Amino acid sequence: MAPAVVEEKNGKGPEFQMAIKEYPVTEERMPFIERGEEKRLRDPGTARANEAASVEAPYGTREDNYANRNKHLTVLQQHISFFDPDSDGIIWPQDTYTGFRRLTYTPILALLAVLIIHANFSYPTLPPGSWIPDIFFRIWTERIHKDKHGSDSGTYDHEGRFVPQRFEEIFSKYATGDKESISMREVWEFMRGQRCIMDPIGWGGALFEWLATWILLWPEDGRMKKEDIRRIYDGSLFYEIAARNERKKA
Repeated sequence: MAPAVVEEKNGKGPEFQMAIKEYPVTEERMPFIERGEEKRLRDPGTARANEAASVEAPYGTREDNYANRNKHLTVLQQHISFFDPDSDGIIWPQDTYTGFRRLTYTPILALLAVLIIHANFSYPTLPPGSWIPDIFFRIWTERIHKDKHGSDSGTYDHEGRFVPQRFEEIFSKYATGDKESISMREVWEFMRGQRCIMDPIGWGGALFEWLATWILLWPEDGRMKKEDIRRIYDGSLFYEIAARNERKKA
């Protein structure tokens, strides 16, 4: 019987092939594997329920004790908790609008975000036994995992956990240079590479999410930092940006 774990040779890499020259796409998009004898990120393919872990942040966001304070929430729930200011588990359209405005999106963009998010994500989160759409288009955070769509990175699993391997592969497969940042052109290639057949909702969802991320970060050098994107996944960056904007207004 084959061993469950494949050991590395001299810490340089796996004993199996990750690409074959006969199929160039396997060489162009290399899976993530942490090199060296000392591994900072343990079991990257195992989903974390409440930590958005990466090589650089193997225990999630430690600033302001964020990961520990939110350990009762999945990473996907952490991602949206900023838009539930009273923590009642229900996100109203006005909550989403206010949240986007706190992040300095224009009124038109904030309204557009409300329409896209609540029109698509309200119904799947309805309380058990409910079949009639909510007339207020509210979103119930307890069932936010039901809003997972296709053609995404797979960083969130179907239960709302965070899969470090899939997050790292956004950069190992599609980013150039030191793999610590990614341009919008590379994101476009990523979205093309992740598309599932006959999945217009997934394609549109991915496009909306990455455009919103670009507008929020608006990188001067044209490259979004890996750590900023990770902190968007767990929502911690939303609080930081909102606080920074409020200090500027004061």
